[in-house]
Amino acid sequence: MASMSRRLTLTGLALVAAGGAFWMMRRQSGKAEAEALYAAPLPAPKGALRIYHLGHSLVGRDMPAMLAQLASAGHHYDSQLGWGTSLKEHWEPDLPINGFDQENAHPRFRPATEAITSGTYDAVVLTEMVELRDAIKYHDSARYLGEWAKLAHAAKPSARIYLYETWHHINDPEGWQNRIRDDLDALWRERLVYPALAQSGAPIHLIPAGQVMAAFVRAVETRGGVEGINGVDDLFAISDDGSRDTIHVNDLGAYLVALTHYAVLYHRDPSGLPYRLQRADGSTADAPSAEAAALMQQVVWDVVRSMPDSGVAG
Repeated sequence: MASMSRRLTLTGLALVAAGGAFWMMRRQSGKAEAEALYAAPLPAPKGALRIYHLGHSLVGRDMPAMLAQLASAGHHYDSQLGWGTSLKEHWEPDLPINGFDQENAHPRFRPATEAITSGTYDAVVLTEMVELRDAIKYHDSARYLGEWAKLAHAAKPSARIYLYETWHHINDPEGWQNRIRDDLDALWRERLVYPALAQSGAPIHLIPAGQVMAAFVRAVETRGGVEGINGVDDLFAISDDGSRDTIHVNDLGAYLVALTHYAVLYHRDPSGLPYRLQRADGSTADAPSAEAAALMQQVVWDVVRSMPDSGVAG
């Protein structure tokens, strides 16, 4: 019996080791593909784009609506959202999408599989759930990023596919800035994008909203604050009970994220863009000050051009 137990233990360890080796090889293969893919920037689009957003409340309704106001006439978007929904939950028909009815009760909703397989979108923006470590561990993030990317690429090979890099809770015990800095390579690239590239063969670029947000907060703090914004808290919403929401942005944060999408998708410097915008429901959004808006626009363009995986020329 002891011998049998030992053999089973050794077999289990061998399987774990083999699985780890498989993912290491896939990650390394994907990294080589990424280096080749990002060696040259994408050509800038020539006109207005049709965009599909797949994700959850860190996409929301207001950010895509702000992006549409920043873009040229003819920009169109649709989406499918949920509450904290993973790419796996969007993909698997038997898994529930929490908040589906509430989040998609608007004219821009279009079912994800129907939309992406239609081949009518110039860009597909994919968003993974947070906490990202849990998404990777329990929701097989790389596989499902690859599945969605492969589906979009098959439907329209010229469509650009993006992973929207988000952020962490601002009260993360490891430090909000630390997580954004460290997770870019350790999680977003090595555990999501590289394996998904190896699996799907579809080109995947990055919309670095987390990097932009962290860089903007550093710039604000270096200046001792700018009009209307003194630190990270000023980009995040207030909950119904009056406490600070630690993950969902307010209108100022949504504007910063919309600028980031604009710069990546359109390959354009956002400097000088309007900053008094409307929410998706037509109400007037809280606007940053002129000083804060100018700094946001500058930081966005600096960060986006510094990252080859954005696809934007430096």
